[in-house]
Amino acid sequence: MQKNKLWLILAIVIIAAAAFIYWLAPKDSQQDSQHNIEQQQSAAANSSAATGLPNAVGGSLISASQQDTEVNCQISMDGSNRLIVNEQTRNCFEYFITQYGEKSIDQIKKDFKTYIAQGHKEPALSQIYDLWDRYMQYRERLGDLVPPSEDKESPQYYRAIYNSTQNLRKQFFSNYEIEGLFGKENTYHEYTLKRMEVVNDKKLSESEKAKKLKELFDELPEDWKESLEQINKLDDLRKLTADIKARGGSSEEIRQMRLNLVGPEATQRLETLDTQRSEWKGNVNQYLDERDSIMKSNMSDSAKQQAVQQLRNQHFKSKEDQLRLSTFETVHDQGGKLPFSE
Repeated sequence: MQKNKLWLILAIVIIAAAAFIYWLAPKDSQQDSQHNIEQQQSAAANSSAATGLPNAVGGSLISASQQDTEVNCQISMDGSNRLIVNEQTRNCFEYFITQYGEKSIDQIKKDFKTYIAQGHKEPALSQIYDLWDRYMQYRERLGDLVPPSEDKESPQYYRAIYNSTQNLRKQFFSNYEIEGLFGKENTYHEYTLKRMEVVNDKKLSESEKAKKLKELFDELPEDWKESLEQINKLDDLRKLTADIKARGGSSEEIRQMRLNLVGPEATQRLETLDTQRSEWKGNVNQYLDERDSIMKSNMSDSAKQQAVQQLRNQHFKSKEDQLRLSTFETVHDQGGKLPFSE
């Protein structure tokens, strides 16, 4: 359950924050030296070479906290000089919005349009202005969304937040614009929500959950797979294994779940790891039992220390294992639960 809560909290951070936080927290004003201003002007010139925008951001169009940053405004046009709406478009909008707290909303809107006007002509200019105005209205309306009434621990709660956000977007943007501005974000949110729903589906066995989770993962774009594979699969393995053990499931059920989730090769590696962990656990427990007998004997302290060292050398040949063993000895002597990997 603890692991389950961890990724539930992750969903809260990603989805709920996107739905309910309107403006970022104000930043403290900073004093800028002439050297910093010159650095920003140089960075802006480099950015302009790549984006087609002139260097006209000196001083007034960016906030103090952004003086050492490069203007993130790579807006693209097609062959007819019409706006291409994509993730970079949204990044450009957000770059200016993050100045809130150092500048008023009205000033941010004015500065954005001043900046854009220096690098674009019609029809692109009007298209950018129009999309910017609608994006600002959308950001303002995010703060008006009402939290759903569902249980906050349930997948339905996060699905309701996501659906509310999607419905709001449809009020301001076309399908093409939604895909361009939020496409990658939506892909991840949909995956996360479906994953939550599978894990919490009481009608499915752990093996069935594993199969569905793998199917969901296989549908992700390749770039998403690279970043999510390790953390998600490891979390799913731990969660499903714990669920099987909690209800007294068999080792065969665990094996089938692993096969469905990570395939035969990874399952073989996990089984090898299980064997190694089992051997380590048995060896540690045997050593600690024998060590207890020595420490409770009538031998002198020096004789006890010598006998324990001989016992340690007998059970654990490598220095690495003996160093690792010291942690178990300390925990055992303090009456704590031994930190075996499960």
